[in-house]
This record gives sequence, structure tokens and C-alpha cells, in this order.
Amino acid sequence: MLKDIITSKNSPWTLGSGDENDVVLCTRIRLARNFAKYPFPLKQTEKSGQSVLADMSAFCKDHSNFKFYDLADVSALDKQALVEKHLISPEHSKDDHQNRGLAINEDGSVSIMINEEDHLRVQCFAPGLNLQELWRKADALDDQIESYFDYAFDEKLGYLTCCPTNLGNGMRASVMMHLPGLALTKRLSILDQLGNFGMTVRGLFGEGSQSQGDLYQISNQSTIGQNEQDILTNLKSVAQQIIKEERNAREFLKEHNSLQLADRVWRAYGALSNARYMTSREALELISLVRLGYSMGYFKQLTLPQIDQMYLTAQPGYLQALHGGALDDVGRDGLRAEKIRAILA
Repeated sequence: MLKDIITSKNSPWTLGSGDENDVVLCTRIRLARNFAKYPFPLKQTEKSGQSVLADMSAFCKDHSNFKFYDLADVSALDKQALVEKHLISPEHSKDDHQNRGLAINEDGSVSIMINEEDHLRVQCFAPGLNLQELWRKADALDDQIESYFDYAFDEKLGYLTCCPTNLGNGMRASVMMHLPGLALTKRLSILDQLGNFGMTVRGLFGEGSQSQGDLYQISNQSTIGQNEQDILTNLKSVAQQIIKEERNAREFLKEHNSLQLADRVWRAYGALSNARYMTSREALELISLVRLGYSMGYFKQLTLPQIDQMYLTAQPGYLQALHGGALDDVGRDGLRAEKIRAILA
């Protein structure tokens, strides 16, 4: 099952569907939780770490829609692909960490990182801007897990977590946005103001990562002293304002730089359709331009799922998982170009 999820072309952030999908690729709700009876991961022993894995393995056996995996049994290449699909964090994929696990549902729309920074990082994904429905799904799953285990909880502080910024409700809500218009009009500085609204901006793979392909993750900064609905309402309001600014930037480009824009996006399409060798960085930059062009009425022969599938195909771990083994740089870059040409054919 894990191999099928890893190699599937479908991922919540590459489905090209959902509300506001011209700008928003996907929404994620993540809950940080710890078991009351065990030391937190930063202080856990080998025995307590294994006990957490055993408890979650038992939970998955009682819930047939989830499968449990000990990450010690997962190859480095497959873990890289899981990171690229946002099912685990880069930190969770590191080989030098012990007692790491993963529980995942059948279609990969829910993943639970086990013994990451906290005992559990419950993640639910949906395409487009979909905060309220996704929260209901995450909350229902959280209740299921809590019916099995006692969480570490304090009446004043809320859910107890390793990092103080996750104290309280322990929820991190995020929206992945495609912002080429703001980038091309040099107006990305508006993202610097999000801290004033309790929001933060991260790159494609979360904390510590850089933006690639004009993709940015917008999420709440802290959780203590706020309830979930306040965070969701605030994030939706901020996301809708960014969507408005991005669409305005695209209209500005179409009105004032129409010929240059058309040339740029068609050149990107031509390169993706014909290249025989392409690095990940180059591919992501070109895919971003094609996605921008599609949203502005070019490339009527394409669909948004096709374009967003290319974002995933450009990733090195996913690409090698499709191949069935490791490739050197030349082989990987050649295969990337081949797979992208096939998508556009």
C-alpha cells in the first residue's frame, strides 16, 4: 500500500481541484498531540519510543482504513518521496532518528507522523481552499484517537507539546498558494506583513524551506489563547486577501505586459514539451509559468490536474520511486524531462 501511495500521481496538492484552485493548491490541518503516559519525544527512551509505535500500530489494526509503518523499514528514497508528497516532514525522514513511525489512510489524504517532535502529528489534506470541512475531518479523527489514549492536557495551557508555539489547541492550519503574479510584479513584500495578523510564510516543504515554483505555505503562527474557529476564520480572511492581490497582479500583467507575458508562458510550455534534460529547479520555474498561463486563458488543451501533476513529477524522490531505484543526476534529469513530455503529450 505504501508503495502505491508513493508512486500514485494523485496527491492532495496536485489534484487541481477545490475552491479558489487557480491560486490555492491545497489546505492542510495539522494537530500536535502527546500521550500522557510517556515522556515526550525529546526526552523519550528507546523503550518508551517503541511503546508509542506499538500503541499506534494497535490503533491501526483496529481501524482498517489506516496502515502503520515503522520508518526504520522504509528506504531513504521512499522517505524522500513521502516528504515531497507532504506526508511526512523533512525532519521525520532523517535516518539518524530512532523510533519513527507513520500511519496513513488508503488515499493518502490523512497521515499521522509518530514520534516526530511530538508523539503524534495528525495531518489532514484537501485540494483547494477547504478549511472548515477539513477541520471537521481532523477533529473527528482526533476524537477517535483520544478515545483510545489519554492525551497530555492541562486545564490552563491546553494540549501540551514540545514546542511552546504549539501549546493550546495544538492546531496548525496552512494553505499552499501559487503566487507568480506577485513575484513577477515584485509585490511579494506584502507577505512580510502577515506576522501582524498572526500568520507566517514558509516554503514548499514547510519550516526552514525555500519557495520553489512560486509556491508558498501560509499558516497560523501560534495556537495558545486562541480557539480553532478563530484561527480558521483569520487564516481564511488572510488567504482570500492574498488571492485577491494575486489575481489583481495577474490582471495587471495581462493589461500592461500582455505580449511579454504570452511569450514567457509559451516559451515555458515549449521547453517543457520538448526538453530532453531538465533539473528540478528549472522544471518548477517553467511549470509555474505554465500554470500562470493556464489561469489566464492560455493552454486550453491542458487541465489543471495535468499541470499540477508536473509539480510532483519534477521532484527527485518521487521520480526515482517511479523508476524503482536510485538514479544519478544525468539519469534523473533525463527521466524528469521524459515524464513531463509524456504528461503534456
